[in-house]
Amino acid sequence: MNFQNFRMLLTWYRTKYRTRIFAISFLLVALMVAQSSTAEDGPTERTYRQSKSAVEKALKELQPALSGRLPVLDGFAVPGDHPLNRYQRAFYQSSVQVRSSTSGGSVVRVSTKVTAWYADSNPSRSGYQVLPSNGRLESDLLEQLTDLLASSNAGSSDKNSEKNSGLAFPTATPAASNERETENARAGDKKIAKQAAAEPTIAAPMPPSTGAERTFSSTPPLGLSGQQLEATKNAQNKPADRTALSLQAEAASLEEVLKNQAHPKNLVAIKKSGTPVVSTPSLNGKTLFLASAQDEFEMLDFNADWVHVRISGLSRGWIWRTSLEMPEGISDIPKVASSGAPVVADLFQVTREETAPFPGDWEPLRGKSVKIISVQKIQENEKGSGPEAKLEFAKSLMDKNYADLAAKAKDLSGIVMIFDSVDGGMIAATLPTVQAWKAGTLSDSALWHQCYFDPPETFTVSSAPGSGH
Repeated sequence: MNFQNFRMLLTWYRTKYRTRIFAISFLLVALMVAQSSTAEDGPTERTYRQSKSAVEKALKELQPALSGRLPVLDGFAVPGDHPLNRYQRAFYQSSVQVRSSTSGGSVVRVSTKVTAWYADSNPSRSGYQVLPSNGRLESDLLEQLTDLLASSNAGSSDKNSEKNSGLAFPTATPAASNERETENARAGDKKIAKQAAAEPTIAAPMPPSTGAERTFSSTPPLGLSGQQLEATKNAQNKPADRTALSLQAEAASLEEVLKNQAHPKNLVAIKKSGTPVVSTPSLNGKTLFLASAQDEFEMLDFNADWVHVRISGLSRGWIWRTSLEMPEGISDIPKVASSGAPVVADLFQVTREETAPFPGDWEPLRGKSVKIISVQKIQENEKGSGPEAKLEFAKSLMDKNYADLAAKAKDLSGIVMIFDSVDGGMIAATLPTVQAWKAGTLSDSALWHQCYFDPPETFTVSSAPGSGH
């Protein structure tokens, strides 16, 4: 082989293997891209193998995570026209859409709106603004949903394995227990009757036809005297008599215990049905359940507004104090210090009333026409215009405007009160909620738990436990 042919062969091998290396590299890159694209659908949408109904059920447990307060905006929102450190009181509200996928699973899409108060050097330019989310809140919610669905599947698998393991043990039912006792009583009766029959000529009594009666032959058998027959009957009735006497003694003992038992002095009772029991002493606390009238709970502690109660075992909850009948010696309504504090009518004034679409993203009033009432403080630095005063003034506005709302029920779906101040906010209520409150079926605490607050902490009424003692 000459030198020229050797160079041509070397060039051909280089070209051949370079093409293969390029093709292999291209396939590896394409495979990595495909795997990364199928591993996660994105921060706002994710596909699950569970059905739509199973996902929606899990989302109900995650309802508290759909909205709340943000400690900082940095890391959650995308900066806009102003620096993020110029914003205060940041909150987020997430909405979730679930649709069925073609494979039988479901697709979950999460979108989040972030709102915050922009504080400008010029007060006229200050106000709430909407900031775009950077996707972290949506991704966190989807991760929580993934963990919850995984734990639910694991629990279902454990139950199925336990059900199929065949280690089920029979449990005696009350009916079976009573039947055994009846059989034992019959055996005892037969034994006693056999002992009482001393002479071989005595005929044994016939077996009882039922568990309650015993029948004997109307003609005494030969050789059986009247005294012996009476003794036999008494011997047969003794076990039943002993059982009846034992039950009577036990019942009398229980009645004596109940009579001498002291009624606990730390019980509180619900005044109206539908009173919410919440997880935290706040009007925005999660509602655990709705208590019925005359339900009693053990009081653990209380303050000026809330009562801490034991629900059962280690479970605890909070109830609005005015919704309870307190123990003897404690008032249902806390005493108001006579410090000459002004009434709410002297703290706020209505500056504007209008009918417009609901200015928020609350589902019950979203896109609906409402009556909007703007409120301002008469004196901006008034110390008594805190959360309690705002709630009291809002309650007076709902009472005052109820007749107008009821007359325009076809056009208005609710009422909105906006407190226009640095520490202000918005309260919204649907017309059915106001109607139920006016009819007396909703207490004040139940009313507030069915209202919408934005931002929530400006209307939070809570005190440290024990402050009302």
